[in-house]
Amino acid sequence: MPASVPPAPAVSRRTLLRTTAAASGLTAAATVLPRPAPAAATTPAATSGSGTELVLLGTSGGPVPMHGRAGIASALVVDGRAYLVDCGPGSFGRFAEAWLTPDQLEAVFLTHLHSDHLSDLWPLLWLRFGGFQSLTGPVHLYGPGSAGALPDIWPAGRPVPTVCPEEPAPGLSDLVAGHLAATAYDINVRMRSEGWPDIRELVLPHDIRLPGRGRASAEGPVAPPTKPFEVMRDERVRVTATLVEHPPVFPSFAFRFDTADGAVVFSGDTAPCRNVERLARGADVLVHEVMDLPTLAMAGLRPAQLRHMEISHTDAVRVGRIAERADCPTLVLSHLVPGATNIVSDDTWRAKASRGYSGRVVVGTDLLRLPIGARTGTG
Repeated sequence: MPASVPPAPAVSRRTLLRTTAAASGLTAAATVLPRPAPAAATTPAATSGSGTELVLLGTSGGPVPMHGRAGIASALVVDGRAYLVDCGPGSFGRFAEAWLTPDQLEAVFLTHLHSDHLSDLWPLLWLRFGGFQSLTGPVHLYGPGSAGALPDIWPAGRPVPTVCPEEPAPGLSDLVAGHLAATAYDINVRMRSEGWPDIRELVLPHDIRLPGRGRASAEGPVAPPTKPFEVMRDERVRVTATLVEHPPVFPSFAFRFDTADGAVVFSGDTAPCRNVERLARGADVLVHEVMDLPTLAMAGLRPAQLRHMEISHTDAVRVGRIAERADCPTLVLSHLVPGATNIVSDDTWRAKASRGYSGRVVVGTDLLRLPIGARTGTG
């Protein structure tokens, strides 16, 4: 397991302003520094064919590259088969650095359709659907369908154009169809000149249907009390989901993976949410997003912007109580905002997340591996 990133030199307020503003989706820029190399030169057991292992590919939240962390992406490797949760910026490269190969890819699950959770989805599939170490079987994609409507304009009263007014809120299947159309020339050339297979037979998108006749909608509520519902099941894993609080994006999901070695839950992007606690109850590991509101406030975010972050994300001081109520013995912090390793230290993240929590806190770092099961203390 890679060690935590060592403490960095003290950061000036100017650097803090620049980096944290970028992490929260503002206009400030950030500098991308060289990525760390893989920590080991051997293939872990679960990756090569036995057991269950959680692999954090990228642990930063937001669309802007951050020092020391790639965009959010995780893999649960079960008996050598990889199930991905989100594919943020940089995760395509991290997939290879984690000693995973495209022929291991079984399925991809998108928690929601924000750019920082799906930017590397198509490159992962498009660049590896043929040739050396390519996809070998159908890869099933699971994610949100159409939101059905766009959110209200915020702040209100300003003119905002609508892109693609004929279909302004496409879902996952529409997203894949659009990528296919945009990259058709390259795909056709490779099929004709290099013998690559038909990508349409390898990549199979599924829009997740919301259960029953619930009250959930893009207009709200986005996450009313929801009983966990099954999304997918095979001989290795059962995947269930629930709706989470990430307005204005709808639908947004959390996922639970139950395996023979234990259960792992991914919160997706969410404010503290009872649906997540219900889904995670009794799981071995809860992978939960976190932000550090005081750092964002220090960066100069206006009160309205901080309030927007607060209703869509989870402050680090609140996440421990979520894991405690869910009775999860291990809490893994990911989708860190700000994600730069020289802004908020691992010790700070850990101390804040430990408030009100009696279990183990693991601060997510890229390429960190966590075996799942009684033999490793997580089951």
